[in-house]
Amino acid sequence: MSMHPFPPADGQPSRPPGPQGPLPGQANPTWMGHVDPQYYRPAPGNAAGPVNAGQGHPLVPPQMRSAAGSTIGTPSPGLLALTIGGGVLAFLSLFLVVPFLLANTGTGGFLVGFVASLVPLSAVLLAVYVIDRWEPEPKRLLLFAFTWGAAVSIAVTLLVQPFFALAFQFADEADFRTYMATIQAPVVEEFAKSLGLLLLLLMARKHFDGPVDGVVFAFTIAGGFAFTENILYFGRAIAESASPASDLAQIFLLRGVMSPFAHAIFTGTTGLIMGFAARRWHSGASVAAFFIGLLPAMFLHNRWNSMGQGFLVEYILVQVPIFVLAIIGIILLRVAENRLTRQRLLEYAAAGWFTPSEVAMLATPGGRRSALNWAGSYNRRPQMKAFVKAATQLAFTRQRILSGRDVQLHQAEERQQLHNILALRAAVAG
Repeated sequence: MSMHPFPPADGQPSRPPGPQGPLPGQANPTWMGHVDPQYYRPAPGNAAGPVNAGQGHPLVPPQMRSAAGSTIGTPSPGLLALTIGGGVLAFLSLFLVVPFLLANTGTGGFLVGFVASLVPLSAVLLAVYVIDRWEPEPKRLLLFAFTWGAAVSIAVTLLVQPFFALAFQFADEADFRTYMATIQAPVVEEFAKSLGLLLLLLMARKHFDGPVDGVVFAFTIAGGFAFTENILYFGRAIAESASPASDLAQIFLLRGVMSPFAHAIFTGTTGLIMGFAARRWHSGASVAAFFIGLLPAMFLHNRWNSMGQGFLVEYILVQVPIFVLAIIGIILLRVAENRLTRQRLLEYAAAGWFTPSEVAMLATPGGRRSALNWAGSYNRRPQMKAFVKAATQLAFTRQRILSGRDVQLHQAEERQQLHNILALRAAVAG
């Protein structure tokens, strides 16, 4: 059966770009990913000739066809060090974290708390998947982020918080508890969590190059931290309460249903600010963004922990709007990222690598869904999904080149990705 290589994008014009392609003045379609004109350069041309709308796969060498879906590149020394070092730190942290949890919850409380904590954790990780679906971060980095939050940041908190307890003496225990909840917890916990973000930015900068990446890593770290903290709170409800079932239900409602994203939103503000700093790569700027980003995270954490007798009113009037604003902010980030992806792919289309209708398909959520459904009717959904992801990654590689970051390294990666695009196109077209 003869197949058109890609489905038409509904309602999208198929006008080709101008004879010289997008001009430098068009290189900044959104506020995100601004490109300085001095760094702008045309996309490399397709030596095999422009891709035509009716073409199945243009001049793909056999060895390139077998490369479809392959992983490009090898881990950098920084990424390898981050993975190994993070694993060692997480393992060592367990020797402090696990005994602490067991001492406070008992074995039964620990097991119940562990299972119950999987529910809010699943909600956070689902959000990470949705946000990061089309340009996913390496699994090893997401694993680092999760283990940092679940183990290392907890260990750092346990080691540092006694110094806060000794720094001030309170005659009233209620004042001491208020101090620990509203001052110590926001300062120490947000610092401990965000330290993992700083390591990611400094040692895996290739994969941390924008606000969306910052939010993804921050949500993953915060999800891990909240997971361990929930084990403690849920387990205590079992171990210390005279009516464990009702107390567990009450705490689960508060932490697992009403606020599963609390820590994610706190730390997400730090990740957002650090992500913007990553657009203009500079070590000093990244460290400065780390400290600046801690301020809103600590403030939001403080406001959450400061809610007292008027909890329900403040939750409805303050915390729910903050959550809604977070959702709107993430949607705006994704819209801006889609527009940036479209612009970068249009530049490759001008160089002959894509058709304009393919760009419309690859750079919009609706176009991607239509493409996957269309490919599924020919039993080629996995191949189409790989093609869409590869094109998205290619667009972000070009963004790194145009931002002036490690240009030669990313240009070499760009060449490999372009060859892979041809192979993936062949796999989809059959």
